[in-house]
Amino acid sequence: MALGSGKRKRGPGGPLTKKPRRKRAQDRSGSVEALFLRGEQSDVRIRALGEEWNVHRVYLCQSRYFASMFRGAWRETNMDTIELQMPDENIDREALHEAFGALYRGSIFIPPGRVVAILATASMLQLDEVIRQCGEVMKVTVRAQTVCSYDYSAESYRLQTVRTMCLRWLLDNMMTQCSDKLLRELSLDLMKEVIASSELLVMGVEMDVYTMLKKWMFLQLQPTWRGPRRALLPDTDSWFARSRRDSEGTPFVETEQGRAFVPVFQQLRFAYIICDPTSARIIHQDALIPAAWLCPGKSMRCGVQLHKQKQCSWPWEGFNFSWDLVVCYANQHIIFWYSAPNKSFSLGSKRHSTQQHSGLSSCPEQRRLEGKLVHCTTEL
Repeated sequence: MALGSGKRKRGPGGPLTKKPRRKRAQDRSGSVEALFLRGEQSDVRIRALGEEWNVHRVYLCQSRYFASMFRGAWRETNMDTIELQMPDENIDREALHEAFGALYRGSIFIPPGRVVAILATASMLQLDEVIRQCGEVMKVTVRAQTVCSYDYSAESYRLQTVRTMCLRWLLDNMMTQCSDKLLRELSLDLMKEVIASSELLVMGVEMDVYTMLKKWMFLQLQPTWRGPRRALLPDTDSWFARSRRDSEGTPFVETEQGRAFVPVFQQLRFAYIICDPTSARIIHQDALIPAAWLCPGKSMRCGVQLHKQKQCSWPWEGFNFSWDLVVCYANQHIIFWYSAPNKSFSLGSKRHSTQQHSGLSSCPEQRRLEGKLVHCTTEL
């Protein structure tokens, strides 16, 4: 006898042994769906956010939140109608409806645009599987439009792997995909974390980071600003110029409005900004930060004593990766010269003298510092 002979019923489509089981599963799924959608044989009513759901304790108890409520000593344990208070503003009626439905269906569809609301609801109801699914959706949909909301939600609902991915995205992309919308959404704490990281990818120079922070601070203070992207920096400079006039030249971060931004701007690497005369001039004109910030603790030292008021000069060899400078003193001015083929420029620096005074000469290739030189410290 052949194997299986006489054991299976056959029809026009071949073996039919599993079709009745699938039909029963579909019938069961349909009946469970009806229990939820129509509230048939409901034994408890949930009221929240202006809506009512006629549901069943046996399904609700899949949630650790409701399991504790019905099996514990809560006031609602034996009540037929339960009023739920929403402690989280991210929870809405649609997300609550989807969460209740997941208890009946055993599955849930989570579009990226709804993931934060569903995650908030699942966290309140302690639906571990839904929380896990939300995390998976977030991991594969991190982008400029979602990174900030995902990061804040991941921190609130303790999804550390999602938060790590958001931070990595910002470190890799912020300097190249920095829209005004993204700048508005970046909090002070998150921006500080990004700027402080040695892994921030800067496709340019440190001055670009300063410029980005300037625009970010403006948008934090003026979140209603709207305009073309090319107008953001000019409008930023104009706004801070007015503020500088109103505060009579006080560095902005030392004003009442600006103090909150101090921890972020302190993460800038000023040593790589002030060595460029153009960047140093912009920093001076903006007056966003105190001049003392431009003098880091690490320095190169080179000094000479001047015993008489007479013109003299001396070489400073091997300065900053073997550049050779000539330092000239005449008429209470100190001039630093560096020469290269078809090019000459000067360096910004701090000087300790008996009469400290500094200023730019009319020639952009020279920086002069008035006063007798006692000891010279150059910050780079």
